[in-house]
Amino acid sequence: MFDFMKGMSVWLILKQCAYYFLFVLVLWGGKNKFGTKEFHDDYASLDTMKSLRGFAAIGVILHHISQETLFQESKVLSGFVNAGAYFVALFFFCSGYGLIKSLNTKENYLKGFVKNRIVKSIMLPFYVNVLIYGLYLYISKVKMPAAQWICNFTGLTMMNQYAWFPIVLTILYFAFFFTFRFIKKRPICFAVIFLVIIGMGLAFSYNGHFAWWSGSKNWWLDWNHPDTTWWKQQKVLWFNGEWWVNSSIAFLVGLIFANYEKALVGFFQKFYALKLHIVMVLALVAYKLSDWAQSNIGYWTEYMGKGPGVYAKMKTYFCQLPLFILVALLAVLLLMKYHASNPVTRFFGKFSLDTYLMNLMAIEMMRFLQKNSTSPIKANKYNLLIYALGVFAVTVILGVAEYYITYFIKKVLFPKKKKKEEVPA
Repeated sequence: MFDFMKGMSVWLILKQCAYYFLFVLVLWGGKNKFGTKEFHDDYASLDTMKSLRGFAAIGVILHHISQETLFQESKVLSGFVNAGAYFVALFFFCSGYGLIKSLNTKENYLKGFVKNRIVKSIMLPFYVNVLIYGLYLYISKVKMPAAQWICNFTGLTMMNQYAWFPIVLTILYFAFFFTFRFIKKRPICFAVIFLVIIGMGLAFSYNGHFAWWSGSKNWWLDWNHPDTTWWKQQKVLWFNGEWWVNSSIAFLVGLIFANYEKALVGFFQKFYALKLHIVMVLALVAYKLSDWAQSNIGYWTEYMGKGPGVYAKMKTYFCQLPLFILVALLAVLLLMKYHASNPVTRFFGKFSLDTYLMNLMAIEMMRFLQKNSTSPIKANKYNLLIYALGVFAVTVILGVAEYYITYFIKKVLFPKKKKKEEVPA
C-alpha cells in the first residue's frame, strides 16, 4: 500500500495542486451575492475584467503544458488538454465588451483607435515577440531557409506558433473600427462583424492545418514526400488550426452584451436562478453537440485519406459556435453574482498578452526536464512536476521582461507630446 501511494503521490500532487490552485484563485478575494436578490454593480469593472483575463491566462498556460507528449501519455492535467478555447473565449469576450464600453464613454474614441488600440497595444507587442523569439531560435541554432526567416519576421508566417491570438484580435479590431466608424446603425455593425468572424471560420475550414492544396493528393500522409516544404508544414501559415477561429465568436457576444447591457441585465435579473439554469442546460447541450461533432465529423479530416475534408471542418465549426456563445454569456451571468479579484489574477491580467506570447519559449526552454538523461532527478514523474512549475516561473519572467521591453520601445516610437506651457499674462 505504501509503495502504491509513493508511486502515485507525485502524479496526484501535480494534478490536484493544479485544480486546487485554480479553486483558490476563484475563492481568494471573492465577492458573493448568491442567496440574495442583489447583484454586483462592479461585475464588469476594469478590476474584475483584469482578474478574469488573469484567470484565463493561467488556464491557457496549464492548457499548453498539458499538451506536452509526456503529460498526455501520463494523463496528467488531462482536464486542460481541450480547455484552451474556453479560456481564450474569455479573452475575446473581455475585448469586445471593453471596446463598446469605451466607445460609449470616451469622447472621439475612434479618432486615435488604429494607433492606440491596434498598433501600440496589439501589433507592437506581436512584432516585439517576433524579434525576441527569432533571436531565441537563432541562439538555439535552429536552421531555417532564408525565405522562412524573412516571412517569419514580417509576420506572414508564424515565428511563434502561439502568437495567432494577436493576429485574430487585430482583424477583429479593424472590423470594429471600420464598421463603427462608417456605419451608424449598430445592429448592422454587429452583423458585419459576425460575417467577418464566420469568414475567418470558413478560411480555416478551407486552409486546414497545413498547405494541403499545394501538391499531389494526400501528400501529407507521408511527411517525407517530395512535395513537403517548410511553408506547407503544420502551424506555419495563418489560420492553420481550428484554435484560430472556434472561440472568436465570444468577441461578438462581448460587443452585443455591452451595447444592450441595461436591457439584458434587467432581463436576467428577473427570475435569475431559473434563467441561469436554462443557460447552463443550453451550454451543456451545446457542449454535447460540440463533442459529438469533433468525435464524429472532426477538424483533423486530412488524415482520413479522403482529401482535406473542407466541408467536415465547416460542419464541426458551426456545431461549436453555440457553445462559445453560451460560455461567454454564462461567464457574465456568474460575474453578476460572484467574482473574485486577488494579487495573482490581477498580476496575470496585467501581463496576460505577454505571458501568453512567451509561454512557448518557456515550454521549449524547460523541456530538458522531461528527459532522464539530462535531469538531476531520475524519475520522469518527478521531472514533470518540476517541469510544470518551471514553465510557470520562466513564463512569468519572460512575459514581464517582454512587457517592459515593449513599453520602452513604445515610449521611443510614440513619445508623448509635451503640453505647451501657458504664457503668463
